[in-house]
Amino acid sequence: MKRVYLIHGWEGNPKNNWFPWLKSKLEEQGFEVLAPAMPHAEAPNRMEWTTTLHDLILNPDEETFLVGHSMGCQAIQRYLETLSDDKIIGGAVLVAGWINDPRWEGRTEEEIKVVKDWFDVPKDYEKIKNHCKKFISIFSTNDPFISQPNWKEASEILGSEVVMAENKSHFDDEAGIKELPEAFGALIEMSK
Repeated sequence: MKRVYLIHGWEGNPKNNWFPWLKSKLEEQGFEVLAPAMPHAEAPNRMEWTTTLHDLILNPDEETFLVGHSMGCQAIQRYLETLSDDKIIGGAVLVAGWINDPRWEGRTEEEIKVVKDWFDVPKDYEKIKNHCKKFISIFSTNDPFISQPNWKEASEILGSEVVMAENKSHFDDEAGIKELPEAFGALIEMSK
């Protein structure tokens, strides 16, 4: 059975944004869908979130698909980077996800600590790519947190197909995004 894991972002939870809608739509298509509450979402820790994914995804294989939002995309990349050589998942959909350090202005000291934890250790993109058959990255044209260089980097560094959505901000509750057909379509496509 095809399994999808929905990984929320910083200050997120499995019941906000478009996660409930996507979970329901995928279950209607016969997917098993898990949407865990990631630990300490108010200050996500790279090692803690990576370990949580390892504990949750017991047998990653080509019937395994991951969907991340915002910092959840970092968690997915860090998880893939640590898989054993023989493990390959079917695909990952990264929604509003950074490739490199988010350098938005006006961060608090606490936010800077969180960002450093995730971004000061370079990622091994070859390992990440070797553990995932396909990446699809979804960006919004007016996201206040994801800068335009990330769109190109998703393609060039991660080898991701890039899907652009018009004016969906950070694909969150604040922007009123309760449905995300782009993510649903990406999963259906990559799971064929």
